[in-house]
Order: sequence, then structure tokens, then C-alpha cells
Amino acid sequence: MAKLYIVPTPIGNLDDMTFRAIKVLKEADLILAEDTRTSGKLLKHYEISTHMHSHHMHNEHKTIENLITRLKGGETIALISDAGTPAISDPGFLLTRACVENNIEVDCLPGATAFVPALVNSGLPNDRFIFEGFLPEKKGRQTRYFALAEETRTMIFYVSPHKLVKTLAEFAQYFGEDRPVSVSREISKLHEETKRGTAKEVLTYFETKPPKGEIVVVVGGKVLEARSKKHEVREA
Repeated sequence: MAKLYIVPTPIGNLDDMTFRAIKVLKEADLILAEDTRTSGKLLKHYEISTHMHSHHMHNEHKTIENLITRLKGGETIALISDAGTPAISDPGFLLTRACVENNIEVDCLPGATAFVPALVNSGLPNDRFIFEGFLPEKKGRQTRYFALAEETRTMIFYVSPHKLVKTLAEFAQYFGEDRPVSVSREISKLHEETKRGTAKEVLTYFETKPPKGEIVVVVGGKVLEARSKKHEVREA
């Protein structure tokens, strides 16, 4: 039966690939890859010979109609991104939505994603959190900060390495220099690192040590005064 599989791929260590993911990729009629050169290395490592087509943010609008036709024709298609789970700040949402609208089964496999280990490693409250992904580049960025300054849940952001220092400075400005922050980079890779502290402390650290690699920033939510006083009473 025709089906679209959403298949997570390793964000670092190739051993993070699941047995089921390998099986699905081997048995699919077609693999849609964000970058066929990047995914080609993964497929070669696991001896997967399934044909690949390029599917990325610049062509996904144009290819969806043809892909839906192929799925309706009985083909099984697997969608992967360069790393992690597709459709999370990566291509995949548009095709998934089109499949749902056309009553085509969609099966998203569990697997690697960057923000979950970053959240757990942060040591910040993770019972309630919000995922913000990438902040707006310019338009709407300040407005978003004003809204998030009052957010009481833990917040998760994806940040490019060359924008980390600027973003941390903005966190200190809009959220306060003492707001707890955790920066995880190169998760599951050889040079994995997590730096925790206040917004000011983490900013100072990365001002002297330019960051590299994929980065997830976790920020503590605003502590309401009533909650803070209650916590102080308990400690006393």
C-alpha cells in the first residue's frame, strides 16, 4: 500500500540510525533527500541502494503534485533531511500536508532530533516547554522578543553559529542578564559541548570562543514573583 515515510537520520553519530529506518529506506521505491550528496554518504554507509530525488525548500512547491501522483499510483516514498527529523525546521511539512489532504497514509518514524537532547541536557524545567526554532531575521524579531520575555515555559531555539553571540546578547537585553541559558552544539558528534549559565555568562564565554557547528539554545522561562516567593519559603 502506498505510504509516505518520514525517516529521521543521525544528527551526528551514524550509529544513531535505527534498524527500522534502515529497513524502510532499503524497501522504499524512492527516497526524497534534502541534499543527495549529504544523504549519499549515509546510504553508502548502510549499503542502501534505493534511488534518490532531491527535495528541498527551493523545489518542494514544484514537486509535490508529481509526488502525490506517484503515491496514489502505489509507490512507497521515504523522506529524509540532512540530519534529524524532517519537517522540524526542514522540508517536509508541505508534502505531509498534501498527503493528509489526499488521504495518503503518513508514517513518521521515531528517531534523532536535536532539540530533545539539548533540552534534557540543559537541566532547565522540561515538563512544559515551547519550540521556537529559528527566530525571524529582521522583520518581527523585536516583536517576538517582547512576546517571549513574558513566557514562563522553557524556550528552545535553533541558532546559526555566526549569529550566536548576537542572539545571546539579545537574550540578555530582552530577557535579562541573569536568565538561565544552555547552549548545546555538535550534539552526538566528536566535539559535542553544552555550556550552561546566565545569559551574560554564556555570552561572555562565546565572545572569547567563537562557536562552530549546529547549535540549540535553551532558555529558562520567566519566573513569576509569586512562584519565586513560594520557592524561597520552601527553601527556608
